[in-house]
Amino acid sequence: MAKIEIFTQTFCPYCARAKKLLTAKGVPFEEIDLFVDPVRKKEMVERSGGAKTVPQIFVDGKHIGDCDGIHALDARGELDKALGIAA
Repeated sequence: MAKIEIFTQTFCPYCARAKKLLTAKGVPFEEIDLFVDPVRKKEMVERSGGAKTVPQIFVDGKHIGDCDGIHALDARGELDKALGIAA
């Protein structure tokens, strides 16, 4: 199974929406809450190529996007493959 990481912030509606989609896909993920651990924001920005907003989602270390990005992947039928759950 792929390692999924999602950088979030407490009370972020986009983060909640992204986590809801990942949960609906049935994939476990590690949540890194920048409200609780703000020093990791620099890591998120570097790994994402400069994105400063949350959420930012990574699969096996590869940046796959933000909330809109993963929903767009899902709409195109590409999210399952990106998450490593495609049949």
